[in-house]
Amino acid sequence: MYAIVKTGGKQYKAEKGESLIVEKLEGEPGSTVVLDEVIMVCKDGAVTLGSPHVKGAKVRAEIVRQGKAKKIVGFNYKPKKNIRKRWGHRQPETHLKVVEVIPGS
Repeated sequence: MYAIVKTGGKQYKAEKGESLIVEKLEGEPGSTVVLDEVIMVCKDGAVTLGSPHVKGAKVRAEIVRQGKAKKIVGFNYKPKKNIRKRWGHRQPETHLKVVEVIPGS
Protein backbone atom coordinates (compact mmCIF):
# COMPACT_ATOMS: atom_id res chain seq x y z
CA MET A 1 0.00 0.00 0.00
CA TYR A 2 1.23 3.48 -0.83
CA ALA A 3 -0.08 7.03 -0.93
CA ILE A 4 0.69 10.18 -2.87
CA VAL A 5 1.05 13.08 -0.40
CA LYS A 6 1.39 16.79 -0.96
CA THR A 7 3.68 18.83 1.28
CA GLY A 8 5.71 21.93 0.63
CA GLY A 9 4.05 22.44 -2.76
CA LYS A 10 5.37 19.10 -4.07
CA GLN A 11 3.98 15.59 -4.30
CA TYR A 12 5.70 12.50 -2.92
CA LYS A 13 5.05 8.76 -2.99
CA ALA A 14 4.89 7.50 0.61
CA GLU A 15 5.20 3.80 1.38
CA LYS A 16 5.66 2.19 4.79
CA GLY A 17 9.33 1.94 5.75
CA GLU A 18 10.52 4.27 2.96
CA SER A 19 12.50 7.49 3.43
CA LEU A 20 11.46 10.89 2.10
CA ILE A 21 13.31 14.18 1.81
CA VAL A 22 10.76 17.01 1.90
CA GLU A 23 10.71 20.77 2.35
CA LYS A 24 11.37 21.83 5.95
CA LEU A 25 8.74 20.76 8.49
CA GLU A 26 8.74 21.98 12.09
CA GLY A 27 9.75 19.41 14.69
CA GLU A 28 12.67 17.77 16.41
CA PRO A 29 14.34 14.53 15.26
CA GLY A 30 12.46 11.59 16.73
CA SER A 31 9.08 13.33 16.75
CA THR A 32 6.13 12.24 14.63
CA VAL A 33 4.42 14.31 11.93
CA VAL A 34 1.11 13.62 10.23
CA LEU A 35 0.76 14.43 6.54
CA ASP A 36 -2.97 14.75 5.89
CA GLU A 37 -3.01 16.16 2.34
CA VAL A 38 -3.30 12.72 0.71
CA ILE A 39 -4.17 12.94 -2.98
CA MET A 40 -4.26 9.23 -3.84
CA VAL A 41 -4.16 5.88 -2.02
CA CYS A 42 -3.38 2.56 -3.67
CA LYS A 43 -4.27 -0.51 -1.58
CA ASP A 44 -4.01 -4.01 -3.09
CA GLY A 45 -4.32 -2.60 -6.61
CA ALA A 46 -7.45 -0.59 -5.80
CA VAL A 47 -6.84 3.11 -6.37
CA THR A 48 -8.73 5.78 -4.41
CA LEU A 49 -8.49 9.31 -5.78
CA GLY A 50 -9.43 12.38 -3.82
CA SER A 51 -11.04 15.55 -5.00
CA PRO A 52 -8.90 17.27 -3.88
CA HIS A 53 -7.97 14.99 -0.93
CA VAL A 54 -8.94 11.48 0.18
CA LYS A 55 -11.18 11.80 3.26
CA GLY A 56 -9.65 10.37 6.42
CA ALA A 57 -6.42 9.30 4.73
CA LYS A 58 -3.19 10.19 6.52
CA VAL A 59 0.48 9.34 6.47
CA ARG A 60 2.37 9.18 9.77
CA ALA A 61 6.10 9.74 9.54
CA GLU A 62 8.98 10.15 11.95
CA ILE A 63 11.49 12.96 11.57
CA VAL A 64 14.95 11.41 11.16
CA ARG A 65 16.91 14.66 10.84
CA GLN A 66 16.74 18.31 9.85
CA GLY A 67 19.31 19.46 7.36
CA LYS A 68 20.16 21.52 4.33
CA ALA A 69 20.39 20.53 0.68
CA LYS A 70 23.46 20.84 -1.50
CA LYS A 71 24.58 24.41 -2.12
CA ILE A 72 23.41 26.14 -5.29
CA VAL A 73 25.88 28.74 -6.53
CA GLY A 74 24.77 31.66 -8.69
CA PHE A 75 26.79 34.31 -10.48
CA ASN A 76 25.53 37.56 -11.96
CA TYR A 77 27.59 40.00 -13.96
CA LYS A 78 27.20 42.97 -16.28
CA PRO A 79 29.63 42.96 -19.18
CA LYS A 80 31.99 45.94 -19.55
CA LYS A 81 30.80 47.43 -16.21
CA ASN A 82 33.00 45.58 -13.67
CA ILE A 83 29.87 44.45 -11.81
CA ARG A 84 30.00 40.88 -10.47
CA LYS A 85 27.97 39.20 -7.77
CA ARG A 86 28.41 35.62 -6.56
CA TRP A 87 25.81 34.14 -4.24
CA GLY A 88 24.86 30.77 -2.78
CA HIS A 89 21.79 29.14 -1.28
CA ARG A 90 21.13 25.98 0.73
CA GLN A 91 17.47 24.97 0.98
CA PRO A 92 16.41 23.62 4.40
CA GLU A 93 14.96 20.10 4.25
CA THR A 94 13.55 17.42 6.52
CA HIS A 95 14.36 13.72 6.25
CA LEU A 96 11.36 11.55 7.11
CA LYS A 97 10.79 7.81 7.59
CA VAL A 98 7.22 6.69 6.85
CA VAL A 99 5.77 4.78 9.82
CA GLU A 100 2.29 4.03 8.53
CA VAL A 101 -0.16 4.82 5.75
CA ILE A 102 -3.80 5.16 6.90
CA PRO A 103 -6.08 4.63 3.86
CA GLY A 104 -9.19 6.45 5.14
CA SER A 105 -12.54 5.98 3.39
